[in-house]
Amino acid sequence: MSQAESTVERPVRARRFRLPAVLRGRDFRRFWVGETVSLFGDQVSLIALPLTGVLVLHANAAQMGYLGAAALAPNLLFSLHAGAWVDRRGRRRQMMMATALGRAALLATIPIAYAFGALTLTQLYVVGFAIGTLSVLFYVSYNTLFAALVPRERYVEASSLLNGSRAFSYIGGPSLGGLLVQVVSAPGALVADAISFVASAFALRSISPVEPPTEQAERGHLKAGIRYIWRSPIIRAKLLATATINFFNFVFWAIFFLYAVRTLGVRPGVLGLVLGAASVGGLIGSLVTGRIGRRIGIGPAFVLGCVLFPAPLVLVPLAGGAHWTILAFLFLAEFFSGLGVMILDISAGAITVALVPDRLRARVSGAYMVVNYGVRPIGALLGGALGTWIGLRPTLWIATVGAIAGVLWLLPSPFLRLRELPEMEEDPAAPA
Repeated sequence: MSQAESTVERPVRARRFRLPAVLRGRDFRRFWVGETVSLFGDQVSLIALPLTGVLVLHANAAQMGYLGAAALAPNLLFSLHAGAWVDRRGRRRQMMMATALGRAALLATIPIAYAFGALTLTQLYVVGFAIGTLSVLFYVSYNTLFAALVPRERYVEASSLLNGSRAFSYIGGPSLGGLLVQVVSAPGALVADAISFVASAFALRSISPVEPPTEQAERGHLKAGIRYIWRSPIIRAKLLATATINFFNFVFWAIFFLYAVRTLGVRPGVLGLVLGAASVGGLIGSLVTGRIGRRIGIGPAFVLGCVLFPAPLVLVPLAGGAHWTILAFLFLAEFFSGLGVMILDISAGAITVALVPDRLRARVSGAYMVVNYGVRPIGALLGGALGTWIGLRPTLWIATVGAIAGVLWLLPSPFLRLRELPEMEEDPAAPA
């Protein structure tokens, strides 16, 4: 190769391997790194906390339902007021830092109590409820901070990166969690998540985005998010679909670990490895969602995700036979479900951030969470109750079929016609 050819070739190669444009911004890059670490820790807790109830405290199906409900109840109780408070107060970044450190401290109490032989189900319920409360404050602040960090034309790209980190955490997190449960016990494994929350707080401390101005309290301030959702045919249909899916999904997850360990006979370490390996589907979903949205439209991509997320989970109650067959069914269920949830979440997140005005973001997030997250503790309680009354496998069938039905809310909505990200709507009820 001549010297001239070489000088032409090098810039081409450099461009080929450059970072995604949104990662060139220092603040978003640090935010993304902190969230990636925290997401890995969350996946450890996702398997370690319920297994603390099952393996250490010998919880039954109903008690597992209570545990899930305790962590999720704050979404129903506090989201609406939290959104209104954050929109008035501002300082979202500081709020997110404080809640990350608070959740780290709460998680640390569980292995400490276990070490002294004082751990009880009551403590798990209390810690779960307190962590859920702090999580509400974190997530009603999240969309506003995201919009302050990312330009509009990069919403899908940034959402894909954050959800790609979540998908990647699904690969390594459950495997790490299952291994830690076997090596250091289920309560001890929770230390990893506590450390990840501290890392998230430090990442948030290192950035300085320009947040939108706060809005002074006014008549109807608390209900503004509810009114916006009710008047927006896009956000309203999205909420009804995702709330239906979430309700039945939490019926499913309330008893999944109990079913996998006690009925199917899968060991915690093996279960973590299978769930982690299957989560490659989520990573693939984070990589292809942008392409799918450009090909079929952002709205149809969301509809596709609402089907592909719950439908593969029917393989879980179908699982049976030889041990390798059971593991294969669980793998396939989680692989395709992970693919679907990434398509759903990335497209849904980008649509919401594009549509909702800055001054209403926290209130709309809070109102949305009241329903979308508020149904989760009800689903968890119902899952525990049905698992006790009619058995684990019939309950899983009800959960999977019910979740698939969530897509029906979208059929008469604008989603199937929504090709591009919608323009921001200050008043969804105003005439065109």
